[in-house]
Amino acid sequence: MANVSHTRGDTRSDISSHPDAPEMRARYDRVLGGRDVALVDGPVFLLGLYCAVSPWILHFTTSQPSLVAHNLIMGIAIGLLALGFTRAPERMYGLSGAMCAIGVWMIISPWIVGSSPDAGVIWNNIIIGALALMLGTVCAGTAAKAAKS
Repeated sequence: MANVSHTRGDTRSDISSHPDAPEMRARYDRVLGGRDVALVDGPVFLLGLYCAVSPWILHFTTSQPSLVAHNLIMGIAIGLLALGFTRAPERMYGLSGAMCAIGVWMIISPWIVGSSPDAGVIWNNIIIGALALMLGTVCAGTAAKAAKS
């Protein structure tokens, strides 16, 4: 059995002289290095969830059937991006631009996908798109900051 007791006279425990300290620091930095973007994965997931169920919340399932499928698919895509941000944030930095693109698409989609949508549908998608664009910009900014360091 190894002797782990201090042989010196000082009673403080200083880990900086431990032979594994640099490796432990590197592992800690590697594990936590990509977690900056994880601060927005919760709001992104909630946004995707709301986008997916918004046709049933706002009751435009019968008036805009094409937008129902569209919002459901886009909501699932946003939710999958959020799960990716949670699971592997260091790999998902590159897809933060996709969040911005989804946001822009959600803003213009009522006029492209829908057929003469009413104001409620338009405002719903504009708000979802603006939030997706904002969260994507935050993710992209975090990715750019992490790339510099």
